[in-house]
Amino acid sequence: MRAVDGAGARTQGKRVLLLGATGTIGRATAMALLECGHEVVCFVRPGRRETLLEQLPPGVPVREGDVTDRSSLSRDAIRGEGFDALVSCLASRTGAPEDAWAIDFLAHSGALDTARQAGIAQMILLSAICVQKPLLEFQKAKLAFEAELIASGMTYSIIRPTAFFKSLSGQIDRLRGGKPFLLFGNGELTACKPISDRDLGVFIAGCLDDQSRWNRILPIGGPGPAVTPREQGEELFRLLNRKPVFKSVPVGLMDAIIRGLDLAGRVSPRLKAKAELARIGRYYATESMLVLDSETGRYDEEATPSFGSDTLFGFYERVVGQGLSIERGDHAVF
Repeated sequence: MRAVDGAGARTQGKRVLLLGATGTIGRATAMALLECGHEVVCFVRPGRRETLLEQLPPGVPVREGDVTDRSSLSRDAIRGEGFDALVSCLASRTGAPEDAWAIDFLAHSGALDTARQAGIAQMILLSAICVQKPLLEFQKAKLAFEAELIASGMTYSIIRPTAFFKSLSGQIDRLRGGKPFLLFGNGELTACKPISDRDLGVFIAGCLDDQSRWNRILPIGGPGPAVTPREQGEELFRLLNRKPVFKSVPVGLMDAIIRGLDLAGRVSPRLKAKAELARIGRYYATESMLVLDSETGRYDEEATPSFGSDTLFGFYERVVGQGLSIERGDHAVF
């Protein structure tokens, strides 16, 4: 597997406008930028300022406004001031089509135009590795903006992380309650190289000064070999001192549920939205979060770059050992 050097070429600190700072990855990115000596201004939606201020070092500016409104971005975020770069960890909350196109495409498109008009010359975008095989609306929305950013003439870095620790922790409470670990198929249909929020934040911050990462699409995973859902379950049972008990969910059952929701969605917008969410669940149950070989159509662990030092199983050990709960937000599958 390819490893990515953690020490990029370092220059002087830059002034950065950060979108999506209230999420766990956004906060980790803010901290990494600050540790690198950059000045960070966070732009958040109304009502989130005080909470974020409690989680950041004193003195970090946090400004409120509407990221979907270009005039608010200009008036409330940029304020006629100079910035070197725009960094976005912003993403739609659920991946539902309307939300995805509003945030993953339109909000980013507006932010890009506003940044260019303000003289910002660089943008770093947090995307997702799953856009390699775009079957879902949120993936198409992300790809549409990626293409717009590439064509903009701005210096860019598009980061496509593999999988996140929090996304792979949804069954810990099930197992704590004595329930079996749910698998799709035999639990070996997919694999991923998850990366921690902290390591991903460091990687994002490094893109500001490391010219080898400029004007590139950058897939990135965490350290170590790829892991399957079955291996994740086995490790959690070991940490909980329980005999492994798995329950298999046939992929065909998910297909039947999606067909039913699609039919019902013809008369109910609510059920139509649920059908798309079910498709998202099926996608993650059947597609690996690794680099996709365009020639063979297979996912390639060896071609998936590694970065950082945090491991998923080390994270599991801390969560189980300390009885922690995981902040997972709207992206939870289980």
